Amino acid sequence: MIKTGIIGGAGYTAGELLRILIHHPEVEITFVQSSSQSGKPVSSIHDDMIAETDLVFSDAMAPADVIFLCQGHGKSLAWVKENELSSSTRIIDLSQDFRHQAKASYGDRSFVYGLPELNKSKIENALNIANPGCFATAIQLALLPLAKAGLIKDEIHVHAITGSTGAGQAPGETTHFSWRNNNVSAYKSFEHQHLIEIKESLTSLQSGLDRDINFIPVRGNFSRGIFATAYTHFEGGLEEALKLYKDFYQEAPFTIVVDTPVHLKQVVNTNHCLIQLEKHGNKLLITSIIDNLLKGASGQAVQNMNLMFGLDQSLGLKLKANAF
Repeated sequence: MIKTGIIGGAGYTAGELLRILIHHPEVEITFVQSSSQSGKPVSSIHDDMIAETDLVFSDAMAPADVIFLCQGHGKSLAWVKENELSSSTRIIDLSQDFRHQAKASYGDRSFVYGLPELNKSKIENALNIANPGCFATAIQLALLPLAKAGLIKDEIHVHAITGSTGAGQAPGETTHFSWRNNNVSAYKSFEHQHLIEIKESLTSLQSGLDRDINFIPVRGNFSRGIFATAYTHFEGGLEEALKLYKDFYQEAPFTIVVDTPVHLKQVVNTNHCLIQLEKHGNKLLITSIIDNLLKGASGQAVQNMNLMFGLDQSLGLKLKANAF
């Protein structure tokens, strides 16, 4: 059994991890750390797990083969600096602290960027993983096949709408129900922090890529999911594009290229990404949809754990979407 621990156990991503890991056939959860909730039952915060687990939040760690860091951005680096772990203890960080190439290490710990569709072999041999961002996951999966083929020849336009859980559990002005309900707003246009990791991944496949990614992130009035559309110049036909994408993802169990229009309910509560292509004149339109908390965070983290420990990457992640 893989002994696992969670740091920052009271938030949304930790809650999703717990829901997956308590039913994972190869996992034993040894501790769930939360300084603010220490001593309380996990189900007192994640109350959909009543009768599912008797785990209790702790303020201390226990021995673990892999530790998931589910704290806010900026806290993972501080945690790594403050805690000396066995060299064999693996880390999967769900913050942005180690995602960028210039910040992908501290001391003797180097972090592999954990997008399985891009870095599967590196993840299989990694001791530390920087889990991708949610927008970054959806957008990269929309664009990686084009970059691999060297076919990003023009600027890219991306519009992506996300649910309120993407902002985390702590309440804020733009997550308050009376503000978010029946409302839509754009934010961080052209300068969202996930653009850095997106550009690094695309450039790793298409050397010298210097085209702009014009990204407009949008807050949606729903809880979960990301619906992203991207378009760029593409000279080939739709059949050529479909073959390119299906070939690229033929060994990716969670990224599926479909032939019909997609909607968020197909992926919410799953680790799937659905990709749909359309050709309009000289432009290729790519629609990419994920659950921001699963394929965009905790589900992908477990997928990475499976790869790191030589397991089938789908183990524990065969989850069903809520169709209605």
